[in-house]
Amino acid sequence: MSAPIAVQLYTVWDHLDKDYQGTLTKLAEMGYLGIETCGYSHGVSAQDAVKLFKDLGLTVCSAHVGMPVGDNLQKVLDEAAASGCQRVISGVGAEGFKTTDAIKTTCDMFNLAAENVAKAGLTFGVHNHWWEFEKLADGTPAYKVMLQHIDPKVFFELDVYWIQTGGCNPAEVVAEFGKRAPLLHIKDGPCQLNQPMTAVGEGQVDVPAVVTAAKNNAEWLIVELDTCASDKLAAVGKSYQYLVGNKLARGKQ
Repeated sequence: MSAPIAVQLYTVWDHLDKDYQGTLTKLAEMGYLGIETCGYSHGVSAQDAVKLFKDLGLTVCSAHVGMPVGDNLQKVLDEAAASGCQRVISGVGAEGFKTTDAIKTTCDMFNLAAENVAKAGLTFGVHNHWWEFEKLADGTPAYKVMLQHIDPKVFFELDVYWIQTGGCNPAEVVAEFGKRAPLLHIKDGPCQLNQPMTAVGEGQVDVPAVVTAAKNNAEWLIVELDTCASDKLAAVGKSYQYLVGNKLARGKQ
């Protein structure tokens, strides 16, 4: 069976600012089964937002949060508790992957984050950008070094667009990570930095190959568009139609 389809709410942030309930209602009417949060704003409390999610039949599959270490830990735990989800996700900037030593330090922080949230019954995951898949000075892709030092308990939310932008084949990487990547960010476009993304199915990413590579390991396919040359809500609708229409993902209709 195909994995269920969700959308990262950052994608429609501007629409949520203008009409929070209306935008979420449109996502549910499109057929999306889940949403991934990235904080709460728009003049709506976390409690009211989660009630609306439930009323619309939208599952909170995961939450993007700040790094759950130090003074930020309690804030992350509170947000996860409000969202009612078990998976929290974060990442770091490019400097954390420039050298082998930097990657080791980054992995130490990821491992601590996983340990911290595990005490609250949560799991911690890493979301990538392109820099994790660029090559270090010795020619080794940075993510290969990361895999040598990161705790096996840390899961991954692989962003297939950024993998390709960074210079690697996303289908091959998804197959390599296997069950360690239960969440996939599905986005599309030219796979070039500083260029707008497109609706899924209209760009350079071989999405069917990615889904095939995921086999039964992907628990959610999450549509996300950082930027888009067209209206994002319309692109989210097209992305749903492409993924569900081609039986690459499972939706409400």
